[in-house]
Amino acid sequence: MEFSKPVRAALWMSGALLSFMAMAVSGRELSAELETYHILFFRSVIGVFLISALISYQGLHLMKTQHLMRHGLRNIAHYAGQYGWFYGLAYISLAEVIAIEFTTPVWTALFAFFLLGEKLTPARLTALALGLTGLVMILRPSTQGMNPAALAVLAGAVGYAFSYIQTKSLSATDAPLTILFYMTVMQLPFGLIPSVLDWQWPSWEMLPWIVLVGVTAMSAHYCMTRAFKLADATVVVPMDFLRLPLIMCVGYLLYQESVDIWVLVGAAVMFSGNLINVRAEQKKLKLSPNHKKVS
Repeated sequence: MEFSKPVRAALWMSGALLSFMAMAVSGRELSAELETYHILFFRSVIGVFLISALISYQGLHLMKTQHLMRHGLRNIAHYAGQYGWFYGLAYISLAEVIAIEFTTPVWTALFAFFLLGEKLTPARLTALALGLTGLVMILRPSTQGMNPAALAVLAGAVGYAFSYIQTKSLSATDAPLTILFYMTVMQLPFGLIPSVLDWQWPSWEMLPWIVLVGVTAMSAHYCMTRAFKLADATVVVPMDFLRLPLIMCVGYLLYQESVDIWVLVGAAVMFSGNLINVRAEQKKLKLSPNHKKVS
């Protein structure tokens, strides 16, 4: 039975959603015993084994690149993003972590403006304004200050945004597997050095969570990439937003986390801005004289 492209994209996004939720739960469970750098080190170890198997199957030529410096910059930023994300999982609700992560498109647009010279169109400015409004709703800053863990996740979102800009640049010359290969290889020592200085063997009960966090870190991005290849962003992005209500349910069922209505409202505001921008970009692409419809 052959499914249509939108249906197949939805199935791949379902895999991405499950992977992201499993990764979040794994990070929360591991944080009970391990520091964030331990988690990232073990995640990289699993990732190296997985990507090495894929590279061996697809061809060793995928290890070649002419842009080691760009890979280095990308992976420093990406590691910082992951550090903030996993650190936040230990101290704030799962829903708040995911909601703050949704600010990544805001910072990506700003980096694209300052570093790549991309224009801030009315749709992008609207997305920026709604994104910052939603962020204020989620964080609700007060005279007592904001939660340090929430700020760490926010800093992580900025790191993710910078890494996305570098990924966009690298994808013009390097294959996706090449980018993933250097991601796992370069980030391994980032987590190894602090882990060795403060080494702690995980208990046997933690081993399944270590394997799960490593596998889902790869499968989440792979599934999302496949979804984007099969359908427009206007189909994929709304499904990605489902991560928030789903992770709210997971947090409530597994950790008795309360449902914060302001987190949901703030994320919805950010999502609406993101969707406006995505629709505008899709419309501009269709009106472009170089655009070709893919059957």
